[in-house]
Amino acid sequence: MWGSWVVYGLGTERLDLPAHVVLTDPGGLPVDGIRNWSSGYLPAICQGTTFRSGDSPVINLERPADVTVSARLNQLDLLRGLNVAHHRRHPDRSDLAAQIANYELAARMQTSVPAVLDISRETEQTRRLYGLDNSVTEEYGKRCLLARRLVEQGVRFVQVYMNGQPWDTHSNNAANLRKLTSRTDQPAAALVTDLEQRGLLDSTIVMFTGEFGRLPVSQGTDGRDHNRRAFSLWLAGGGFRGGHTHGSTDDFGYEASEDVVTVHDLHATLLHNLGLDHRHLDFPHAGRRERLSDPDVTGARVVSELLA
Repeated sequence: MWGSWVVYGLGTERLDLPAHVVLTDPGGLPVDGIRNWSSGYLPAICQGTTFRSGDSPVINLERPADVTVSARLNQLDLLRGLNVAHHRRHPDRSDLAAQIANYELAARMQTSVPAVLDISRETEQTRRLYGLDNSVTEEYGKRCLLARRLVEQGVRFVQVYMNGQPWDTHSNNAANLRKLTSRTDQPAAALVTDLEQRGLLDSTIVMFTGEFGRLPVSQGTDGRDHNRRAFSLWLAGGGFRGGHTHGSTDDFGYEASEDVVTVHDLHATLLHNLGLDHRHLDFPHAGRRERLSDPDVTGARVVSELLA
């Protein structure tokens, strides 16, 4: 729901592009699928919109060849009238309002999306920077490049996923991590470099993370099991200190022991750098004043040591 909270708090800059875009792996969806970018109890309009990295980034977006422009406009006008009438009869249905808004957004996207996602307009130097000339880095690199293009065009929140659970190394840990980092290191670094070169890094937060760490002991012969007590991530841009390492674990890497940052602290700090106060960004749900960081329960704080 992190992306949905950002969209809920900041809204959108573009009426012809989604505010929250998800770039999925051509090999399939991550574990838990679309629930990763669900809006949960927030308005449905805040959920992520999936873009693919193939020739047709958005399914069913193109106008059929046998339908003229004027006929399509007439269809959209009729649909808009039916939607308005239906919504008036069900004013409290946020999912219905979101569905109608998405239909209208899809119509506008027919002209905006192809141009935004056309990476053939990029220079050869930029394509090499992201590793598009290398079969190992090409797939992930293309999605990192698309992420930059979307941010450049005002998309508020972009998520880049890998398929399945590639980092969940319960077996063959060392070899699998070498393969994974060979796919991701260059494109991820290129994204930060490219944003900085274009003057976008100061206003963009780049976060590279998973949802948990790995235990410092082996699982089976060559695997590593989950570790919820310690994990690391990296952040760039958007008001965060560059070249700074924060916190540490015990001598075994089992548990965070110094300058511990909880997930709620991280959320509070990310919202702060986006200009939002985590204590006051709330949504009424189930009789509660829901907040992403839930500070009254968690004691979440903005980690000032991370700020530039």
